[in-house]
Amino acid sequence: MIQRIQTVYLIFVLVLSGVLPFVFRLWTLNNGKDFYFMENQLYTILFGLSTSMSLLSILFYKKREHQFVINRLNIILNLILLGLFVYHSLNLSGEALVSEKGIGMFLPIISIVFLVLANKAIKKDEDLVKSVDRLR
Repeated sequence: MIQRIQTVYLIFVLVLSGVLPFVFRLWTLNNGKDFYFMENQLYTILFGLSTSMSLLSILFYKKREHQFVINRLNIILNLILLGLFVYHSLNLSGEALVSEKGIGMFLPIISIVFLVLANKAIKKDEDLVKSVDRLR
């Protein structure tokens, strides 16, 4: 399980979506208060789903097809999360509530990159297994 590179990529995604949102703020409000993901229920649910999907994908290490599909769904979920962050930061007229964006807004982008790398490694493993089956 751990000897495969896609598992390492998925562990990175698990840490990015499960641990780092507690550390990094999403943005700073005008009153100087930091805004974390826990203050909005939708962000909490989406980060929790991304974390659980990463863990589920790690546990399905014997079923590469399921792993691939779960990673695709996780990519879509992170794109939705990123879209919500961009919408919230651009929708505010004249920086009414947000004064400074935090590094937490970029966590879904990094997660998407690692999920794409994991899917490439899963596809490579699947192609290797299919080529060995052809030789028999």
